[in-house]
Amino acid sequence: MNFIDPALDSYCEKNSGEEAWYLKELTIETFEKVQMPMMLSGHLQGRFLSMLSHLVRPKIIVEIGTYTGYSALCLAEGLVEGGMLHTIDIDPYLPEMVHRYVEKAGMLDRITMHHQPALQIIPTLPGPFDLVFIDADKQNYPNYFDAVIDRVRPGGLIIADNVLWSGKILLPMDEQDDATRALTEYSRKVRSDPRVEKVMVPLRDGVLVARRK
Repeated sequence: MNFIDPALDSYCEKNSGEEAWYLKELTIETFEKVQMPMMLSGHLQGRFLSMLSHLVRPKIIVEIGTYTGYSALCLAEGLVEGGMLHTIDIDPYLPEMVHRYVEKAGMLDRITMHHQPALQIIPTLPGPFDLVFIDADKQNYPNYFDAVIDRVRPGGLIIADNVLWSGKILLPMDEQDDATRALTEYSRKVRSDPRVEKVMVPLRDGVLVARRK
């Protein structure tokens, strides 16, 4: 997932905004207690997500894939007054930890957690969506795009994480596993959709940002 020299990555972090104290605590606890801690968005990507959220000034954010809540806390920083972030995950073990950090951040009034499959929850959420962040099971990325695209307002964003998949998307199709093929299909789907403008950024494991026209 590291595509640039770690020293350059540290330099980028140093020259980006400071992460809040509760995000630092969350990072430490995630690496100490949770499996696959590299799934955490982390400082640099977190500041990138926060910046996009502040630019959009969303009222409704939908996050597909919560993990330990780092990205949700970053995205929620840009919500307008009275806005709400809906974060969706089916992990049975992490909700208590996520709730604890949402409370530490003072964001219980603007982050709602959902513990059902995203494709079931998305149709029940209020719209239109101003910002969507996709960072869940890779095989469903194309389905998630289809589930949200018609509910994203003009000027709204759909952001997908892990679109470079540690470089595995460059493998020949017959050598790709199911997750890699799904991510390749997701990028193709977004690239060919005339309803969105798009840019892929080689930040961390790759971020594809699509703006609804």
